[in-house]
Amino acid sequence: MLKIAIIGAGSGVFTRNLVRDILSYPELRNSTIALMDIDSIRLEFMRKALQKLIDQEKYSTRLEATTDRKEALKGAKYVVVTIQVGGLKPYEYDIYIPLKYGVKQAVGDTIGPGGVFRALRTIPVLLDIAKDMEELCPDALLLNYVNPMAMNCWALNKATNKKNVGLCHSVQGTAEFLAKIIGAKMEEVSYLCAGINHMAWFLKFEWNGKDAYPLIREKANDPEIYTQDVTKFEILKHFGYYVTESSFHMSEYVPYFRKSDDWINRIHKTHSWHKEHYNGMYLHCCLDAAKTLLDDLKKMAEADYIDPKRSNEYCATIIHSIETNTPAVINGNVENKGLITNLPEGCCVEVPCLVDKNGIQPTYVGDLPPQLAALNRTNINVQELTVLAALMGDREAVYHAIMMDPLTSAVLDLDQIRQMVDEMFEAEKEWLPEKFYR
Repeated sequence: MLKIAIIGAGSGVFTRNLVRDILSYPELRNSTIALMDIDSIRLEFMRKALQKLIDQEKYSTRLEATTDRKEALKGAKYVVVTIQVGGLKPYEYDIYIPLKYGVKQAVGDTIGPGGVFRALRTIPVLLDIAKDMEELCPDALLLNYVNPMAMNCWALNKATNKKNVGLCHSVQGTAEFLAKIIGAKMEEVSYLCAGINHMAWFLKFEWNGKDAYPLIREKANDPEIYTQDVTKFEILKHFGYYVTESSFHMSEYVPYFRKSDDWINRIHKTHSWHKEHYNGMYLHCCLDAAKTLLDDLKKMAEADYIDPKRSNEYCATIIHSIETNTPAVINGNVENKGLITNLPEGCCVEVPCLVDKNGIQPTYVGDLPPQLAALNRTNINVQELTVLAALMGDREAVYHAIMMDPLTSAVLDLDQIRQMVDEMFEAEKEWLPEKFYR
C-alpha cells in the first residue's frame, strides 16, 4: 500500500483538510496514512475525526497514529511536515520582545526577528526529520508546509539530498481574490506567478485570454476593494505588479508601512481585531484558537458528518499527479537553479512547477522586472544569513540577518538590534541549539 506520513498531525484543522484532500481522489484511497504528533491527546482526537471520515465515506484507507516519528516515517513514499517547534510560547517572544523595541510585526513567521528565530528553532528539527528519512524512506518526497518556508527549504537543499518542495496557499488564494474583484470565475483566468514565498509576483493575470491588469488597477481605486488589501494595492501602485500573501504579511517585509501607526491602522482597520492586537495579529489568533483547541478537536471527532470536499491546497494534487501520471501545475518553493535569473543561484524561489510521474519539475521564468527582483533580494539577504547561522551555529550571522531585515533596520540602530537579539536568545534558550550559547 502507498504510505503517506504526516509529521505534526495534531493541528486543529490543517491535517483534516490535507487528509480529506488526499482521500478525495479515488486512486489514493487504498493507502496507509500515518499520523504523527508529540501531543498524544490532540493526535487521538484527530485520528478519531479522520477515521470517522473514512468510515462515513466507506473508504478502504488504513489510518495509523503514533508519537514515534520513526515509526510514522518507515516505508513512507510521501512525508508531509506541518510542525511548529516549541508551540506558542517562543512565538510570543518572537512578537513581544521586538515590539518592546518598536518593531511592529503583524505575523512574524517569515523574515524579521520572528521569522529568523522561528527558522533557528525549526531548521534543526527539519534536518533531523530528513536524516530519519534517509534511513527509513530514502526515496520519499518531503512536502514542507512549515514557515519560514524559504529559509527552511533553503536549509534542506543546502544540508541534505532529500527531494523536497515547499507548499503554501498564497498564490492560489491571491489568484482567487483577484478573480473575485474583477468578477471572473477561476476557470476563466490564467496567470504566471513567480518570486519568493510570500512575495511572489503576478507577472501575468489574464481573463479569457486578455490582460486583466487594467481592470485590477481600476478596481484598486474603489475604496471598498482597496481597504481589503491596502498594502498590496500600494505595492501595485508604486511597483507595478500585484504580490501574493496578505496585506498584513506584506506590510512587514518592506520598510514603508509598519514604522507608522497611521499605516498600521489603515491596513488593519477593516478587520475585526482590536487596535491593541494589530501588532502580533496572527499570534492573537493562535492564542484565541488554543483556548478552545481541545474542545474543537473533540467536537470534530464527535461530529455526525465530515464534509469530504477538497480544498485548494497543493499536497494531494502533487501525490495524485505523481501516482497516476496526471499532469498538474502547482506553484512550489524549490532551489533556484537558473529558474529566476536575476535572483541568487541556490536561494529558494516560488515558481510554477509541472507535476507528473517524473515528480516536481520547476519551470524557467528568466528575469523578473528589476524592481521586483530588488524587493525580493532584500528578503533573500535575511534568508541567506539565517540559513548560514542555523547550519553553522554562527550567532554573529543572526545579528547580521536581523540587521538586514527591511522593517527592523527602518526602526532600530545597530546597537539596539544587538540588544534585542540578545534578549531573544536568552528568552528562547530552551528551544534553540546549544551551539549558539558557546
